[in-house]
Amino acid sequence: MNHLAFELNSVLDGTVAGRLLSNFGRRLYFPKGIIVQSAEAKKSAYEANGTIGMAYSGGTPLILSAIADNMPSLGPEESVAYAPTAGVEKTRTVWKKLIIQKNPSLDPEGISFPVVVPGLTAGLSYTADMFVSKGSIVLASDPCWDNYSLIFEVRRGAKLTGVPFFGNSANGLDMEAIERSLGETAKTGAARIVFNFPNNPSGYSPTNAEAEALAVLIRKTAEKGADVLVVCDDAYFGLFYEKNIIKESLFARFAGLHEKVLAVKIDGPIKEDYTWGLRTGFLTFGSKGLKAAHYEALVTKLTGAIRSSVSSSNTPAQYIMLKAMEDSRTPGEKEKYRSLLRRRYNTVKKIVHENSGHPALSPLPFNSGYFMSFRCNGINAETLRRELLSKHGIGTVALGEQYLRIAFSSLDEEKIPGVYRVVYDTAAELSAGR
Repeated sequence: MNHLAFELNSVLDGTVAGRLLSNFGRRLYFPKGIIVQSAEAKKSAYEANGTIGMAYSGGTPLILSAIADNMPSLGPEESVAYAPTAGVEKTRTVWKKLIIQKNPSLDPEGISFPVVVPGLTAGLSYTADMFVSKGSIVLASDPCWDNYSLIFEVRRGAKLTGVPFFGNSANGLDMEAIERSLGETAKTGAARIVFNFPNNPSGYSPTNAEAEALAVLIRKTAEKGADVLVVCDDAYFGLFYEKNIIKESLFARFAGLHEKVLAVKIDGPIKEDYTWGLRTGFLTFGSKGLKAAHYEALVTKLTGAIRSSVSSSNTPAQYIMLKAMEDSRTPGEKEKYRSLLRRRYNTVKKIVHENSGHPALSPLPFNSGYFMSFRCNGINAETLRRELLSKHGIGTVALGEQYLRIAFSSLDEEKIPGVYRVVYDTAAELSAGR
């Protein structure tokens, strides 16, 4: 093991983060090589900087005219220069301010400086690299986003265990099921759970009461002696359509909850700021037991994971996002788009309520995000998906044999009633054996 990894591990030993590190996580470090030396030179080499593998002229990166013409608002440093491995510092600073602004109960000094990752998927994958080993058990909702299986099981050799977050109810979270699964996993000495809210595929976010109950449950698990890793996959944060939904991330509840709880927040503008293709996300750590030195060690290990995979995140995407976050037009436009999605949600909600007695389709609870999903009763979800696509030209997503997901976010409001009518009728026909 590299001596730099030993040094980082010695900083983290005795903390929940140190105990939760995977074998790979313990081996991670950030080399004091080209990147570190280049950063030092950027600050101090006032005469000449010959450290970085880029081509400059007059202190500015060389740039092709075709690229410059198509990035009129970005200068060469913002468009073609390498970004620091952990991300552009100003972008990280602005995002941390936004996290605090959106989560007012969060202690700004009790969390790490966010690190830029190339998309939220990468953030989840780096979290798995650091804290998930072969054979680790990772809890997630059942159904869950199908990429979790690739991230945790295929890449890391862990066991992804589905928890029936919604049981057989359309009314909210099944707290007993979550508590039962956490308690069983905690017997190993450590529990790892992913909370993805608004949930993909169900489109559900916890109520205020449910959020408090989850915090109590996580604290209770830690008090019984288990180290708890709580991953908050906040991809759809902010897209809330009902008044009783918790408006903060669960990260705000978990970050200062207990010394044996390590919370990881993975978020970004991809969904909530409508910048899907920019592939820019953030990863932030929070734990009651961690100090500045611990966070610095964790961030250094994380940058080692980034350096050894993609080297650094996309530079122009970070600056474009930064300009969008600082643009006075952005808040109004985001509210306009939220209102559009809220209208689509309300249309779907009304249709689902009117079809509450359907023989083959029962909805999972939904109140936020991009999606809603049906539990298929007595029919196969994949069969239904194929029927909708081949006979009616309607695209949906089957999750296993039991669940069908519909992204109302991509349906124009006037088309929603017709689409759902076909979905309900086709399911009824399959149920009747026609």
